[in-house]
Amino acid sequence: MSHSSSMPASCRASLRTSFAMSGALVATILLLPLMAHADQQSGEIPAASGETASYDTTDESPRSAYLSDWYNQNVTVIGSKDIRFGPQKIDDIYLEYEFFGRKGPLDLYGYIDMPKFFGIGNAADSGAFDDGSPIFAEIKPRLSFNELSGRDLSLGPISEWYLAANWIYDWGHNSDNRQNTLYTGLGTDIDTGSPLGMSFNFYGKYQWENYGAENENSWDGYRAQLEYNYPLASFDNGASLFYAGFTNYDFGSSLGDGDSARTNEAVVATNAFVYSFTHLRFLAVARYFHNGGQWNDGSELNFGDGDFRVRSTGWGYYLGVGWQF
Repeated sequence: MSHSSSMPASCRASLRTSFAMSGALVATILLLPLMAHADQQSGEIPAASGETASYDTTDESPRSAYLSDWYNQNVTVIGSKDIRFGPQKIDDIYLEYEFFGRKGPLDLYGYIDMPKFFGIGNAADSGAFDDGSPIFAEIKPRLSFNELSGRDLSLGPISEWYLAANWIYDWGHNSDNRQNTLYTGLGTDIDTGSPLGMSFNFYGKYQWENYGAENENSWDGYRAQLEYNYPLASFDNGASLFYAGFTNYDFGSSLGDGDSARTNEAVVATNAFVYSFTHLRFLAVARYFHNGGQWNDGSELNFGDGDFRVRSTGWGYYLGVGWQF
């Protein structure tokens, strides 16, 4: 759900959030639902991951209604308003395929967005049908050290340790309109002693393409990510209400050192509520940006269509309706 479309003409630069992996590994992950069903984790409420809150998969949900016992997936139509990953706020209506699950040591989350899929967006928005990006994708695999070692590695409130990664790719029509970001590091699950699920990931960032920014092809900064989720309610009509959120703190970058329009730090905090039946789901998200995409709020820019002021700090919103299968 970190979708935001690129800027006009030759200087598009909408930045988003994340283990770059080879094409073969990505293909393997995307083919996982065709593999044998796992005999575990089918009743677990997933941790809040990535940019979209996952739906509730408690024991009340009939797993036989889905294609897999562990690989959860949905397709959602999302409308977004005032998204601030770039120097210009983005409004868009787009299509998203989301997937997540746990099989053995692999804890997986990801999504693929198709920006401006319905041809609806504001002037700064673009997609596959108007010289923009046809796909924006994020894949977040974590490998459990506990499972791989066969040992209980819990330490205090930390119940599980992971090799954590996050790959973000925006397939722009040329290198100046493309993002390819790798975050790698250490992940944990935290036992709160309550229905509140929590995890913490700490990453170093390697930046390949970044819409022509100065930090391309370099290690540039770190990300601290706290994820949390809570099942709020179950209803007599079979629906459930679920909260999931995360906060990303990016720091240690050098992007703002030589450019007053950029910053070395940024914060994004996301709060998502999912009202979910067995298949039908409704999504509402409020997201707070502080210097979103490392754009310096209040700085003045001109991309050839006149001066404008960057508004990278403030709230953005998403509404969605989708189908789980």
